[in-house]
Parts: sequence; C-alpha cells; structure tokens
Amino acid sequence: MRVVVSIGGSVLAPELDPERVAAYADAIERLTAEDCAIGVVVGGGGVAREYITTARDLGGDEVELDELGIGTTRLNARLLIAALGETAAPAPATGYDEAAAAFRRGEVPVMGGVTPGQTTDAVAVALAESVGADLLVFATSADGVYDVDPNRHDDATRFESLSPAELVDVVLPMSRDAGSSAPVDLLAAKLIDRAGIHAVVLDGIDPDAVVDAVLRGDHTGTNVLPEGSSEPARWTGQR
Repeated sequence: MRVVVSIGGSVLAPELDPERVAAYADAIERLTAEDCAIGVVVGGGGVAREYITTARDLGGDEVELDELGIGTTRLNARLLIAALGETAAPAPATGYDEAAAAFRRGEVPVMGGVTPGQTTDAVAVALAESVGADLLVFATSADGVYDVDPNRHDDATRFESLSPAELVDVVLPMSRDAGSSAPVDLLAAKLIDRAGIHAVVLDGIDPDAVVDAVLRGDHTGTNVLPEGSSEPARWTGQR
C-alpha cells in the first residue's frame, strides 16, 4: 500500500519540541513496518507565517515571501528526517522525481514546499498522483471538512464523506475569505478532483490517528472519495 501523508507545520512543530517530532517519526516507522510505502510532505506552520509577516513588513515581494515559506517547510522536513534516521531519504526531496526515486529505493521521501505560489497541500496531492498512491492523508489541526468555517460558525457541520468535486465546492467560498481557514487549499482540492485520489482529512495532533487511518481506515475525520473508488485492499481484508 502506497500512502502520502501531509503533516501540517502547526501539527508537527507548533513549537520546537523533539518529543512531538519523534512521535510522528515513530508513527511513520510503524506504518513502514506494516509494509506501507510512505511519502511525507511537511508544512511550515506558525514559524513560516512569522518569517513571511516579518519579510512583508520589510518590503519583500510575494515570490521572496514564498521562498521563505518553502525554506521553513524544508527545515521542518529536516527535523523529521533527523528523527527517522536511516528510514528516510537523507535530505528533503526538492522535486517529485527525486521523491519517486526514494520510494523505489525503499526509503521514506520527506518533502517541504517545491515552488512559489504552491502550498504543501498541493505538493502532497501532486506527489500522491505522481507515485500512484492508494491513499492521501492530510494530518491537520482540524478534525475534518465542514460545510462552513467552524471557527466562525457554531452550527458548522462536519462531512463524514464527500466527493472531490464537492470538496472543491466547499473550499471555494472559504478560499475567498482571507479570515477563513480551509482544511485544504483550493488548488489541492482541484488536484484531488483531477487525479481521483482517495483522501482523508483528519485531526493529526495525535500521530496514532494517522496510523489508524492508514492501516484500518479508522478515523473521525472526512473521507474524500472519488466516484467509483473502492477502499484499499488491506482495509477490506480486515473486515
């Protein structure tokens, strides 16, 4: 089973806590021990936002700000690589061919950002598509996809399941509101729709939630299921 896990920077490293990074490394190693081929994409989180805000105040242009964000995601990726040791490729992959080569060697590729204007959400979908992943897991600080921003609406309803096209429809109005925070960004949602990838959006604060979702399909988040798709064979074999 080939899986890409997108770990939000605010999930992996809300603060520079080695125990938290080590817990995620342990979760990934448990998955590889169960014959899962794992690729990881790491976000920048609050540290990236601080750098970007400071650089904007100093007059940096948007490409420069994006490059700062990319640099921060790759620093977070290096933290995870350090915790994974020999399990991981030795440096963050800077392109999809490089990550695919690590898959073929039996290593865990860890990526951050790739190019200005593209978030790590979109990088994760592109990686999943490029390696033919069976499953894409977004480990976020939210517990799934809601019909409206739950930070602004007390009556927000969480979806247990929706199609990629429905995900685009949900994310689109959120992406227009600068004060809202969509569970995945609009480009990532469109790429999921194009690729027809089975994705899961879940609360990744506890790394065990990712392990349960990958190995058994057990989670309390949202399934994004392409039309006509089926569950991974290892799930159906356990039920």
